[in-house]
Amino acid sequence: MDRLHSMRVFAKVIDEGGFAAAARAMDVSAAAVTRLVADLESHLEVRLIHRSTRRLSLTPTGQGYLERVRSILKQLDEAEAQVDATVRAPQGVVKVSVPAAAVARLLGSRLPALQQQHRGLDLSLKVADSPADADGDIALLLGGSNAPSTLDPDTVTRAVLRSPGVLCASPRYLERAGVPQRPADLQRHDCLLAPLDGSGSTTPTWRLAPPEGSKPAAPPAEIKTNSPLSAQHPDTLYAAALGGLGIVGLPALLVEDAIAEGRLVPVLQAWAAPAFTLYAAMPSRKFVPARTRAVMDFLAHGLKTDA
Repeated sequence: MDRLHSMRVFAKVIDEGGFAAAARAMDVSAAAVTRLVADLESHLEVRLIHRSTRRLSLTPTGQGYLERVRSILKQLDEAEAQVDATVRAPQGVVKVSVPAAAVARLLGSRLPALQQQHRGLDLSLKVADSPADADGDIALLLGGSNAPSTLDPDTVTRAVLRSPGVLCASPRYLERAGVPQRPADLQRHDCLLAPLDGSGSTTPTWRLAPPEGSKPAAPPAEIKTNSPLSAQHPDTLYAAALGGLGIVGLPALLVEDAIAEGRLVPVLQAWAAPAFTLYAAMPSRKFVPARTRAVMDFLAHGLKTDA
């Protein structure tokens, strides 16, 4: 039995909340995961996990063992990362989760530049359905002026791209409901709510900055909106706006193609919606693998250039 591999599988089962989920995450069969955990329990001569048809839970012994396993695996990963960072060129697969399909396209269009810099690197992209699903080696997350507050305090984050916010809707919706001429008009419109404040939670109030140079200087407009839909996942709001459900506020980088093609129309352009920042986040580690560090450095600089 490869005890270290079995320990990794055991920890993954707990992290993913089940044998089948761990098997999917590790791209192996569920039977293999079950067998490896059973082999580990047989070797230790103790049950680590209570199994039932509905859920699994750690035994008291399993809880203590898991804490030691995590410590061992972390030290092993750091030892390998130290070697990786000092003697190896960046190579291997880096798993990156992204908050929207448009961000995946943005990153994908810049992959040739990354490949030119590091021939041995490959990216595995996953669109996360919600911030809670963001995982892998690096997670790209949308936030406001600050990184999302839901992140673990030990997470290392870097702001990699800033995008202005845009209020827009489909031509079909605007033909039906009319085009808002001033912020107060939004109160009679259907507004699709996104986490505009970067907190990770949706808010029923939109804050719009007044036109530059307005005289007398106008205060920001605080608009309490009516919403048929709120969602943390920007692709959901984007699709709903395309379908004519209402006015949405999203980063320009997500909607610029649809606006250029006439599928979405910007509204209240003189008033500035809150800007979005794209953050790259990774767990804090003493030694970061060279491949992960190379991708983080690329994200911090490569996304700001034209593809």
